[in-house]
Parts: sequence; structure tokens; C-alpha cells
Amino acid sequence: MRVRPSVIFALLTATVLLPLVLAGAAYATAEPGARLAPHAAAADGQGGGGEDGNVRVFGFLRNTAEDNEPVPDVTITVTTKDGEEVGTATTDDEGAYSIDLPGPGAYVVELDEDTLPDGVLLRDEIQNPLDITLSPNEERPIAFAIGPDTRDVQTWVDRLPQTIWNGFYFGIVLALGALGLSVIFGTTGLTNFAHGELLTFGALVAFFFNSTLGWPLALAGAVAVVISGLFGLAQDRGLWRPLRRRGTGLVAMMIVSIGMALTLRNIFQIRTGGRTVTYTEFVTQASVDLGPINVTPRDMIAVAVALVTIVVVSTALVTTRVGKATRAVADNPALASATGIDVDRVISVVWTVGAALAGLCGFLLATSIQVNFQAGAQLLLLLFAAVTLGGLGTVWGAMLGSVIVGIFIEVSTLVIPSELKYAGALFILILVLLVRPQGLLGRRERVG
Repeated sequence: MRVRPSVIFALLTATVLLPLVLAGAAYATAEPGARLAPHAAAADGQGGGGEDGNVRVFGFLRNTAEDNEPVPDVTITVTTKDGEEVGTATTDDEGAYSIDLPGPGAYVVELDEDTLPDGVLLRDEIQNPLDITLSPNEERPIAFAIGPDTRDVQTWVDRLPQTIWNGFYFGIVLALGALGLSVIFGTTGLTNFAHGELLTFGALVAFFFNSTLGWPLALAGAVAVVISGLFGLAQDRGLWRPLRRRGTGLVAMMIVSIGMALTLRNIFQIRTGGRTVTYTEFVTQASVDLGPINVTPRDMIAVAVALVTIVVVSTALVTTRVGKATRAVADNPALASATGIDVDRVISVVWTVGAALAGLCGFLLATSIQVNFQAGAQLLLLLFAAVTLGGLGTVWGAMLGSVIVGIFIEVSTLVIPSELKYAGALFILILVLLVRPQGLLGRRERVG
């Protein structure tokens, strides 16, 4: 009996989306304290999470006069504008506190200075009490700086090494997603607008296994990569392959990918309630001074994993039979099929690997920028910029373009507002393409 591709797609999609459904259910039904990362849940918070979701304020107290030592046993109180108390908390041994609030609205957050240890004072310019306005489902960090300002006044020259490292880190991890997008485009010619959602998918699946089931983060990330690859295989077998066999044009398939992106994004938003969530490990880490830059062990591991993965995938494309078949299909699918290559099988492998790379990219980025339902969508244009800048369909071009985009984004913040840094990266893309339309490592092609 022949099973329809649509049935295969439905079954596989249901299988890989199950973790997200369970994660959303567990997150929605958990006690407010259980929804927090351990460092926040440990705080002695009081108050109610109303019908509008997990509205809360949280933070840490550190004394800069004592090498950022935690300040415990300090009382934080939240009142309404009318002076009615709605929540209070006392900082724990790590200086952390968290207060769940009844719902969105205007509040006043006040630190009781009488509860500060002897000789410990708020910094002069710190406002206390602090007026805030919270939206539905918002979790607002509130920082009360304690002790003198020990930060050195830095020029842009002093900040340059750190921003270059930050850009390299962001670019090399982003290269995983760009590599997946590039191999899919190079093999099928499809401009996949749902690729950003594959990043989000990997991050959310890892969140389910880590935060909901309590798995170690490394194991949760590894499983998320595997499930992401299966999700890519499901998409190809159930959706893209039937469309290819019907002779659907690339423009029509691109529009289908936009619909897929919107569908997945809405599913992610529904299951997470639109909240930004975090893993239970490595949320905050002490940095290590390496000369002029500060690096966390988490970021160094992420860069190492990304570099090793890129080298392995690139080497496999050159040396293995599947890799050679992939390059043959990318060059000429009809000729590759005539020589005995199973084109559909090769494309399925490419979708599996491309989605797995996207899932790994989303997982690694979420360790530093947290997990949000629209994180992938916000990075999609940067992925397109990196792939186009490096050269469409080229593996090393995707990596080079990603590193250039990442470094340019961070370095540009030295001269322009950080809110415009992504726009600056897209502007430099336009300038490069005006000079070299095929990208930095792309091959010149004749049109017409």
C-alpha cells in the first residue's frame, strides 16, 4: 500500500512538534516560581501571577565596592501608583529576587535602603523608587546599582577588540544557519523564508528537554539538533517533494515558504505565550579576561562547536559520496539524474542537514540571547545577507559572509546607535553587491 506524502508529512510534523506542545502546556500550568530559571526561582518572591500571564520584576544586587559580591537580605517592594502594596521579596544569598505581579499596569519599585548592610549604599545617580509600566506577559529586569561606579572611561579604540570578538562569535554561530540556508538554496534553488523558524524550532525543543524535563543542556541541545533534522526531512518528504514533482515554480514555492514561516511562528507564539524563556544552565557566567577582551566559557564552547561543525560539513561535501552527489545535483540536476544519482534522496539529505544546522544555530544563540518565538524571524534577513554577501550556494561563502556581517554589526555600534546595527549590515550588503553581484566567493554568471 502506497502512503501519500501528505500523510507522511502530517505524521512526522506531529511527532516533531509534540515537544513544543508539551512545553507550552507544562509552562502554562506550572507554578509561577517553577517557570523561572533557578537563579530567579530561588528568590523569596511573593505576589500573584494574574490572568494576564507571568508579569513580574526580577533582578540581582551586586556590590561593586566588594568585587561584585552579592548583597543578600535586602527588601524590594512593588506598589501601585496609589500606594497599595502588590508584592515584596528579599534577596537571597546570590543577591537575586523575583516578584510576581497581578497583571500589566503602572507600578512603583522601591528598594528599602534601611535593609542594606552597614556601609553599603546605592549609587548616587540611581533612581529609587522607580516608576515602571509593564505590558501583558512582560518580565522586567530591575537593576539597582550598589557601590561606586568602577567602570573605566573607554574610547572606541579601547572597545574595538571586544566588539570584534563579539562580532566574530555572533558571525561564526550565525554561519551554521547560513550554511544550512546556502546548501538548500544551492541544491533546490528555493529561497526558503521559513528557515528562520528552523532556528527558533531548535532553540524551543532544547528548552523543552532542558527546562521542562530537566535534561542537561548539552544533551538537550544534541537531541534538539536531531529532531530539527527530522523536521527538515518531514518538510521535504511531505511538502517540497510533492510540489517539485508537480512542476511548481520557484516563485510559488517561495510564497509557500512564507506561509510556512507565518504558520510556525504563530504556533511558537501560542505554545510559549509570547514569553522570552531561558535555559536552566549557563544563563549567566563569569567572564575570563584574555588580554583586551572578556570571554565566557559558554561562548568559547559555542564557537568551537560551530567551527568543528562547519569544517566537518564542508569536508563531507568534498570527500564523501553523498557530498559529491550533492554538488552534482547543485550544478545540474537533470544531468545528475541521468548519471544514476537519486536526486530526490540527495535533496532529502540536504534538507535534513540544513535543518539540523539551523537547529544547532538557534540552540547556541539562545544560550546568550535567550529563547523567543520570533528570534529566528529577526535573524532571517541577516542570514540572507550573509549568504548573498559570501556567494549564493557556496559553503565557504556562507561562513565568510556571516563573519563579515557579524563583525560589521558589532563594530558599527561604535559609531551608530545599536538600534540601527542590523540596518547597517544590510546597507554594506547593498554596497558590496553593487561592485560584485555574485558575492565575494560566488562565480560570475552570464545572463541571457
